[in-house]
Amino acid sequence: MIFTLAWREIRSMFMSPLAWVILGVVQALMGWLFLNHVNNYMSVQSQLLGMQTPIGLTDIVVASVFGNAAIILLLVVPLITMRLVSEERRNRTLTLLYSAPLSMTEIILGKYLGILFFLLIVLLLVALMPLSLLAGGNLDFGTFGAGFIGLALLLASFAAVGLFMSTLTQNPTIAAVSTFGMLLLSWVLDTGGQGASDNVLAYFSLLNHYEPFLKGVFDSADAVFYILLIVTFLVLSTRRLDADRLGG
Repeated sequence: MIFTLAWREIRSMFMSPLAWVILGVVQALMGWLFLNHVNNYMSVQSQLLGMQTPIGLTDIVVASVFGNAAIILLLVVPLITMRLVSEERRNRTLTLLYSAPLSMTEIILGKYLGILFFLLIVLLLVALMPLSLLAGGNLDFGTFGAGFIGLALLLASFAAVGLFMSTLTQNPTIAAVSTFGMLLLSWVLDTGGQGASDNVLAYFSLLNHYEPFLKGVFDSADAVFYILLIVTFLVLSTRRLDADRLGG
């Protein structure tokens, strides 16, 4: 039943022009940024060769592409997740899901898997850009792989936060704005301070845990942070639906 609900979400998403517009706009922006990074690399390539420790194609282009993708998708994901539950509540179809032979956990997981499938398509399309460089150059697959995994975990975290925000309201616009605000806040929590409180806040910064992946460093602590964040917001979403079903 989880996969049935996920498939329903996927079909509903692609029947809406919003999904296609998002795919088109994201690819256009990323394509333009990608070509800019390639041109920048070509313009300084001769200077890089003279350096004692030359900076490679992967460091300049691939890391930049994944970094740009994170910022663009931070703006886009709230638009994708805003309708997941809020629109069901507004259209009064959420009660139909409550009456179906589904637990609240299955409902949340079904909707979450549906949005993850869409984000996987976006992720693969983004990854194809740096992979196209193999036609005329070499890539550091370690750095590429770390960046790919890091972006996947980051997008999964965005989706979990967006899903939770969508359970709190029946207005998709409010859900989108709330999601964006929360993601932006968690992105810039690192204030650069040196105090104990600043260090605690910096730990919860999504950017702090994403930067090592962009440098080709896969730290299990960063991966665990994202996984715990995802699980936390999925559990909160389930609890919210439970409270809603019981009239809380």
